[in-house]
Amino acid sequence: MAAVVRTFRRCVSNKIIKASSCYCHTSNVLRTNVSIQFGKQQIFPSVNRSFHSSSVLNGDVVQFKLADIGEGIAEVQVTEWYVEVGDKVDQFDQICEVKSDKASVTITSRFTGTVTKLHYDVDDEAKVGTPLVDIEVDGSADTEPQAEEQISQDTSAAETLPPPPPPSQTAQASAPAPTTPASTSSSTLATPAVRKIAKENNINLAVVPATGKDGRVLKEDILKFLQNKDSHPATTAVPTIPTPTPTRPAPIPVVTSQEDEVVPIKGMKKAMVKSMEQSLRIPHFGYCDEIDVTELIQTQRSLRPLCMERGVKLSFMPFFLKAASMALTEFPILNASFDEENMSMVYKKSHNIGIAMDTKDGLLVPNIKNIQVKSVFQVAQDLNHLHELGKQGKLGLDDLTGGTFTLSNIGSIGGTYAKPVIAPPEVAIGALGKIQHLPRFDADGELVKASIFNVSWSADHRVIDGATMARYSNLWKSYLETPSSMILDMK
Repeated sequence: MAAVVRTFRRCVSNKIIKASSCYCHTSNVLRTNVSIQFGKQQIFPSVNRSFHSSSVLNGDVVQFKLADIGEGIAEVQVTEWYVEVGDKVDQFDQICEVKSDKASVTITSRFTGTVTKLHYDVDDEAKVGTPLVDIEVDGSADTEPQAEEQISQDTSAAETLPPPPPPSQTAQASAPAPTTPASTSSSTLATPAVRKIAKENNINLAVVPATGKDGRVLKEDILKFLQNKDSHPATTAVPTIPTPTPTRPAPIPVVTSQEDEVVPIKGMKKAMVKSMEQSLRIPHFGYCDEIDVTELIQTQRSLRPLCMERGVKLSFMPFFLKAASMALTEFPILNASFDEENMSMVYKKSHNIGIAMDTKDGLLVPNIKNIQVKSVFQVAQDLNHLHELGKQGKLGLDDLTGGTFTLSNIGSIGGTYAKPVIAPPEVAIGALGKIQHLPRFDADGELVKASIFNVSWSADHRVIDGATMARYSNLWKSYLETPSSMILDMK
């Protein structure tokens, strides 16, 4: 059918077609009623054709726009391209990775074709609704024009046209046989990010086993290649160490004035600016206390091997989180949010407790959902999973939203006290200091060695008073200092 269309167009250009009637409209259907003549011979006396075509035809260049990601996100930062100009892509192939002020999202293609343009570089800010890439769409069964034809019966006037001469065989004979180019790093399919890793490690991509589509080298392929290379180093002879000769000390370089560097604030750091500006509108008040976790350490040490057998690392944090959830059941106002516009409190039924994490992208606060119905072991499982996602930079939007209460383990880095900042719309947050071995007096007045850490609470003084915060802290403290009472009250 495509050949008929091309013949029809050539005949029109040479003025050898006489159209008895022709009309079209703005939909995806083109109808023609033509009679075709070659000289004085009428080839087809009357041909009724209906050409049906899709909205995107073979060879069309379409702009693939950044769709609305949700959560009120207006712009994102392009962190990595998985394609480059000239790459072939199919529907649902990964195009790029973008990062908003809340999460990282992988963008996939809606078209099959060839990438002709990238509208942004890595680290550029892209606005929702603007083009990301241009794609020249390939033809397929559903994009090629389809024709339905009805040829009227008028055999008395119809004459057949002599068949066209066969194609020249001379041209076929003179065509050179295709040659297979040597496999080089530049001819290997790979994204710019993968090529960068290969260049930094002086690796020829042609020798890397590829597992991607059409022989594309993926990031996982080159990392595995590097790992295998490191695990099997080449055997080299141990060189003899020459006797060092005394040399004159290098002259002290002269310090020259340098220009200051201006770095724009983007991504997660930009989100932190906005969040802290909102937090400073909250009237904070603080409350501090110390916790004796001598018994808890013994409990954790006895349970840790059992958890390791199940493939889960058990730290102190799951106990802190579970105790916080149990205390929130008795003081639900601390698990609420303050609606300033309507001057009301929204009491949350789920205990989605956030954990402040120091990542390569800055401070992130993912949360563990529904801790009130989970065991300490299940909390440890979720915590391990979030830590792994944080290391890989793959924390999603669901991980970072919906929090109702927050604990920040600043002691894992260092420090004893802190002044944590509340993340709206939450109304309270706790910061945990490092565990120290300090002298304390026991119930009999004897001096003993105790394992102590300090907790620093901050609460929204518009809706939380000091007495409520103190009572909550006392209950949370009792669960940690006497783990057996925590087990008795656990639901």
